[in-house]
Amino acid sequence: MQKLGLSLSQQQKLSPQQIQFIKLLQIPTAELEKRIEEELEVNPALEEGRFDDNSNNDTDQYEATDNGIEANSLDEDESMHVDDNIEIGDYLNSNDIAGYKMQGDGFGGDEEDREIPVVGDTTLTETLLTQLGFLRLDEVQNAIGNQLIGSIENDGYIRRDLDSIVNDLAFAQNLNVETEQVLEVLKMIQQFDPPGIAARNLQECLVLQLERRSDNYDVAILALRIIEDCFDEFTKKHYDRIRHKLSIESADELREAIMMITKCNPKPGETSTSESKAQVIIPDFIVNTNSGKIDITLNARNAPELRISNAYNEMLQAYDKSDKKNREIKETAIFVKQKLDSARWFIDAIKQRQQTLLLTMHAIAEVQGEFFFTGDDSQLRPMILKDIAERIGMDISTISRVANSKYVQTEFGTFALKHFFSEGISTDSGEDVSNREVKSILREMINAEDKGEPLSDESLEKLLHDRGYRIARRTVAKYREQLNLPVARLRKEIV
Repeated sequence: MQKLGLSLSQQQKLSPQQIQFIKLLQIPTAELEKRIEEELEVNPALEEGRFDDNSNNDTDQYEATDNGIEANSLDEDESMHVDDNIEIGDYLNSNDIAGYKMQGDGFGGDEEDREIPVVGDTTLTETLLTQLGFLRLDEVQNAIGNQLIGSIENDGYIRRDLDSIVNDLAFAQNLNVETEQVLEVLKMIQQFDPPGIAARNLQECLVLQLERRSDNYDVAILALRIIEDCFDEFTKKHYDRIRHKLSIESADELREAIMMITKCNPKPGETSTSESKAQVIIPDFIVNTNSGKIDITLNARNAPELRISNAYNEMLQAYDKSDKKNREIKETAIFVKQKLDSARWFIDAIKQRQQTLLLTMHAIAEVQGEFFFTGDDSQLRPMILKDIAERIGMDISTISRVANSKYVQTEFGTFALKHFFSEGISTDSGEDVSNREVKSILREMINAEDKGEPLSDESLEKLLHDRGYRIARRTVAKYREQLNLPVARLRKEIV
């Protein structure tokens, strides 16, 4: 038997405008230009353009003040739905949605300055194929060579076993070859530049590079013996075992050989061509100090100025004067209204993004002001996302999106926004200090240690306790790993 009942539930849904704002908020400035270009392509009511000095659009700009920024929230009640009753008056006055100007341009206003040159270069695969072409190979060998080069990963290694490559040639190219034939061509490719390319493991990569060392022959021979006969002892830095096993009398002789090995490139493919170019970081904020004050500018280098198309406003004006009963004219007006709504919402989302970014950065500067004057990590105060969220009255998730993938250019270098967030650690005096201060001291201790007898995590813990930092050994190990510092055994050197 069916029953009819009532249930009451409460749901929270984001409007399309809010979703658009959230997506724009979390992308860095470097990606914002691409997103704006995509919007310009799909919405003809939105256009890019500059403003005249005498243009009256002050109400659409925002200003950063000492007290922060007053952000105009998006209208959560607005809907993407368009009905037949078109309120033309909302669109004929275009001053309130004419556009906006990006606040601050830390790199100048010329269009030429906005372009970032990209250096053209060949890829690792292209370089290796060119070298393969210089060999006098028959058709089968050439096919094997192409298959091997195609199997080389970005770091320069071939991790696919030769039997699998034989099967690939059989199935993909109907070419039946033996493993010995593949190995023969592999040995040829391993003589290509960069040295160590096409190795199947780290040990083989180091051997390939050491075999090509023409300087200091005796040291190179010893280095080869260490890698070939004592590779496990070398990776664990058991130098005494290496000296005993290879009957090395002089510690200086062993030190020279180890130094030659450490100068080899463990990833020859990553630095050989432009495939691994250094990442270009475009800061989202520019922070400078002037007369004891902190000046914060939002970088607008990759964001063009946007405005509503006058042509689309004129279309609605024409509709207002036309026969509103004409179906085709009415459908055109509805289409125009949709595009104007979309353009207005996009501009509002960009404006609110800018306001939120600056508001957040001002709050961070208030907490971490000493750092921006000194550049000293030890001056960073404990600060988490919740602290900034409470200061500016926003949700933690919003601050998290702002902090993600954003960078700040300061007088002391460019830092990720996450650099300024850290947990607090209590000292014996009862004061809370940033864990970055502890990490800085930890790095200093390790740099100053006796490399013949490196400090263990337990020893580092005791030294930190002596300085008044209440920290456990497992926390010392965690901070050491975050600093990319190995355990004591792997920090040992020949002295």
